Amino acid sequence: MDELKKNHKEEKTVTLKESEYLQLKEEADKCKESQDKLIRSQADFENLRKRLEKDKLEFLKYANEGVLLELLNVLDDLERTINLAEDGHEDLNAFLKGVEMILAHLYDILKEHGVSPIEAEGNGFDPHYHEALMQVENNDLPEHTIVEVLQKGYLMNERVIRTAKVKVSKKTGG
Repeated sequence: MDELKKNHKEEKTVTLKESEYLQLKEEADKCKESQDKLIRSQADFENLRKRLEKDKLEFLKYANEGVLLELLNVLDDLERTINLAEDGHEDLNAFLKGVEMILAHLYDILKEHGVSPIEAEGNGFDPHYHEALMQVENNDLPEHTIVEVLQKGYLMNERVIRTAKVKVSKKTGG
């Protein structure tokens, strides 16, 4: 029976002054209001986070649209050039001049977007900018001088986006 009493708690009545009761009630209401504001703020924050994530994905999806539109113009020029060659226009100099103009246009587009070639030939090898694919013996040049560029490297706003593939000099052993 004692165990039954322990498990069955009786509700006690507490007597308070009315002013204390009203103050406690007011504080409980303020807590409830603060809790509601917190829940709404968390929901607003979560909605903002989701919207920013969606905006970021949308931006990344279409960030290169302008560059691609410019490249489409280059593509059109190349297609026209190929069509002229296929149609039998045999003026090689005019054909070459057209390809050179297209290449210049492409270089201009790259330059507008902060892309520039890495200067390599005749310079010293720098692994940050160059990738040595071959070594050639050459006693006329200082060791590790770039003898030939096999594939151009490029910078974008001073950051390497593709290293230059190069041949590098070495002294003859002996």
